[in-house]
Amino acid sequence: QVQLVESGGGLVQPGGSLRLSCAASGIIFSIYEMGWYRQAPGKQRELVATITRSGSIDYADSVKGRFTISRDNAKNTVYLEMNKLKPEDTAVFYCSAGLRRPQYWGQGTQVTVTV
Repeated sequence: QVQLVESGGGLVQPGGSLRLSCAASGIIFSIYEMGWYRQAPGKQRELVATITRSGSIDYADSVKGRFTISRDNAKNTVYLEMNKLKPEDTAVFYCSAGLRRPQYWGQGTQVTVTV
């Protein structure tokens, strides 16, 4: 079956960095669009970044210039490098995979940015 397993979340101070990873199995990874979404307490899940099979990338305005999404098809893994983290980045981050829209989701990894 399809599995998306996120890792790399944690507690970090404002201005710090984290690197999230999402390892996929059960899909032909290279043909899937991969994405990162997040959900803060009391808020709806929102798009953070996506990367298509061809490598086209899209970011939410709130993370442009701070976050970088990348993929390694040989490792069936998508990454989210997060720099200059802010308290408002605190959320559960979810990995997604889909052919045109998200079809599969990971269980999420918590990112907390606080002094």
